[in-house]
Amino acid sequence: MFKVGDHIVHPMHGAGVVEGLEKRGEQKQIYFVLRLFSGNLKVLVPADKTDKIGVRRVITEDEIASVVKVLERDDQEKTIPNWNHRYRANLEKIRTGNVFAVAEVVRSLMRQDQRKGLSSGEKRMLESAFQILSSELVLAGNMDMMEVETMIKEAVAGE
Repeated sequence: MFKVGDHIVHPMHGAGVVEGLEKRGEQKQIYFVLRLFSGNLKVLVPADKTDKIGVRRVITEDEIASVVKVLERDDQEKTIPNWNHRYRANLEKIRTGNVFAVAEVVRSLMRQDQRKGLSSGEKRMLESAFQILSSELVLAGNMDMMEVETMIKEAVAGE
């Protein structure tokens, strides 16, 4: 269970902090109040559904190196030629909330953009996945956003 002040990641919105607890509804269900860094968004998540939704703690600083390795890795998976099928496969990876799966999406979309370009939907997905990943790495590594963005771009480019 989370407590106020914990750094968390929402699978579809990125990293943030547990700001508080609220009781709502007739049954006085307990909700976590999450302040997410993307757009300073406030989200209420039922305390008993955090696992189902995929809300989790931010990775540790030691795990950043493993994320960078995923970003650097050659694309081993077969490239799906149809953008619509690629979009659905990538969306499923993002929905898992797994930082390594999100890093795979960022890597494959950035490289696809360099090779052939992206559809408008994939461009939005890349922006979203990049924001989700970078917001978590900022908290995990206690870095600023510019450092993290540079680190991601250099890892994907193989620099």
